[in-house]
Amino acid sequence: MTTSTSTSTAVGTFTVRPLDPVEDAPVLHRWVTHPKSAFWMMQEAKLHDVEREYMAIVASDHHDAFLGLLDGEPVFLMERYDPRYVELVGLYEPQPGDVGMHFLVAPSDTPVHGFTRAVITTVMEHLFADPATERVVVEPDVNNTAVHALNEAVGFVPVREIQKPEKKALLSFCTREQFTKAVTA
Repeated sequence: MTTSTSTSTAVGTFTVRPLDPVEDAPVLHRWVTHPKSAFWMMQEAKLHDVEREYMAIVASDHHDAFLGLLDGEPVFLMERYDPRYVELVGLYEPQPGDVGMHFLVAPSDTPVHGFTRAVITTVMEHLFADPATERVVVEPDVNNTAVHALNEAVGFVPVREIQKPEKKALLSFCTREQFTKAVTA
């Protein structure tokens, strides 16, 4: 599923559309090199590095990138990947319907209460809009406690720590049922 979707939240209506690696690279570059995005591990990236990275993702058969917009303005990045081929190969036993996810909220000097939770809810709704998605898999850095709390708020259950080449990560899963229960509670 690569089409645009919209989700209404308490902070407004988000639209999620496929990323254009050339057109969207300047905004992504500002986000991934911002000090608040340290866990994204692209602090030293140049514009052409970001463009190249996302061109490779968009060209992949197993990895996609999307831009989230609020009132037409870019506010978050979402990546969806097939953990059988990308990111988690050999680190856990994938199940049919597993979908990997990364997300990055645009750094802001004026935070809006509930904004990041609205973003992750939108991301999860976008992923579960595909009936083939049974479970979402994430592997954030073990030290990223803010994202662990956010993940838990939308139904993720931590399973174990895993060692990836670039970081020690907390492998966590969220089924469609866990997500629905978490966001309707």
